Amino acid sequence: MKYSSHRPGMPDVTNEHTYGDYIPRECISETEKTRTWLAEQESVGRMVLIEELKEEAMEDCDSFLADVRAKAAVEHPLVGSIYEASRENGRCFFAQELLPGETLEQRLKAGEKIQPVRFVHILRRVAEANIYHETHDNATSPMGLEDVHVDSHDVIRIKNLAICGSSLPGQSSRDVTRFGTSYQALLDTEKPGATRCLTLLAWMRGEQIEAPLQWAQVRGYCEQIEQQLTDPTEMPAPATSALLPGKKSGFVGVIAIILGILALCIFLIPGKKKPTRASEVKKPDLIMIPAGRHITPDGMRLRTDSFRISAYEVTIGEYAEFLERLSLLSESGKETTFDHPEQPEKKTDHIPDNWDSLLAAATESAEWGGHEISIHTPVVGVDWWDAYAYAKWKRGFLPTQEQWFSALMTGAKVPSAIPISDWLPVDEQIQDRTSNGLLAMAGSVAEWTSEPRPTPSNPLGTPLWVLAGGSYLKPSKGAASREWVEDRSLRRADLGFRICMDIE
Repeated sequence: MKYSSHRPGMPDVTNEHTYGDYIPRECISETEKTRTWLAEQESVGRMVLIEELKEEAMEDCDSFLADVRAKAAVEHPLVGSIYEASRENGRCFFAQELLPGETLEQRLKAGEKIQPVRFVHILRRVAEANIYHETHDNATSPMGLEDVHVDSHDVIRIKNLAICGSSLPGQSSRDVTRFGTSYQALLDTEKPGATRCLTLLAWMRGEQIEAPLQWAQVRGYCEQIEQQLTDPTEMPAPATSALLPGKKSGFVGVIAIILGILALCIFLIPGKKKPTRASEVKKPDLIMIPAGRHITPDGMRLRTDSFRISAYEVTIGEYAEFLERLSLLSESGKETTFDHPEQPEKKTDHIPDNWDSLLAAATESAEWGGHEISIHTPVVGVDWWDAYAYAKWKRGFLPTQEQWFSALMTGAKVPSAIPISDWLPVDEQIQDRTSNGLLAMAGSVAEWTSEPRPTPSNPLGTPLWVLAGGSYLKPSKGAASREWVEDRSLRRADLGFRICMDIE
């Protein structure tokens, strides 16, 4: 790929523009105090963005770097990463991820229109990134269409807008209102579902409601609209003319808004779902991972033999069957049949934390811990010894860290692009999936692996037990997440496992 070294109105690249390992190729934007360069990181051969303070603005270096530190603390797969910051040789700059695809602003200028189902999906992802900032009390710069990138595969990434300090009063309302105003121009209003999108955007602007929506509400409405539009048999789509952009006054406009809001209310009222029997849910088969050399999370290439891995995490219903088998074995004194040889003597069973209430809620498809669960929801509250025993009962094994990530990378070259899921039942509707069919690698629950590994921060230290993947409570870096723990007896409300099998 060729990069121009000059853009009209921007400074040329000269020998004065040196940034250590980063070679500037083109100045792409400039403000009163900063310049942004497209640059190549020579050591790893990747393109990045360099933002530098101009020489005449160096008195602002401390506040500039304070904002960079706030950005570097952000860990969310939708938000751009910060690679490095430097204050040396009279220069102050930082390197950040070059986000893929075009911005929504570029698509708008090109005259592109987005169909409702894709439109609301992008809006939902924008809401999720902003909810992260809210929950971490991050102050952010105002967000606009120029900050949201969408590539040809519909991978959505958002510019890192964090700045130093705590979130400001009204920050979320500011961004909800602003985005609800600017985003509307991209909607294809001629397609089914546009009415619901237009009404939601009107609510985001504060129209016909007492208070502007918050990002969590926006996400909730988006999820419902998206589900309705991807399952058209569930209910008929309303006319798209009930709420047209640009109608601000007049009797017809008022009636249109009212009809649009009533339509959305009808479509957004969730119906009570019937409990799903185990036989009614078809779970995906084991995924075959071929032998080969795969990149490890620590950047090395390691060969793994072929194996099969479960497409989903072990569910509450499946784990209940395991406990039933142990109960039968206990009648003949064989309840330790599947225990690991090193299992502590004080551990006398494999019953998860809060099992009775968890199983009861799952059986009734009721709420537990603030989530509606079923017997098809991944089991939680299990320790490593429990996971090992279950895998042995199934004549399988827990994946090593390397196997887990080789399975991930076989189906996802960019793990950070996988949507992070909530703690959801195993279902074909889960969008947290890889191209080879693995579900919930980025969210749902974190997962036990079979063997300890050194931590990158202390490679010569004692190896620790690895938890792979993000969870609904700790999304971190999504599918690329890892945790290291000392105690195999750890149990958490967001910790489960999946199993592997040898090739038959």
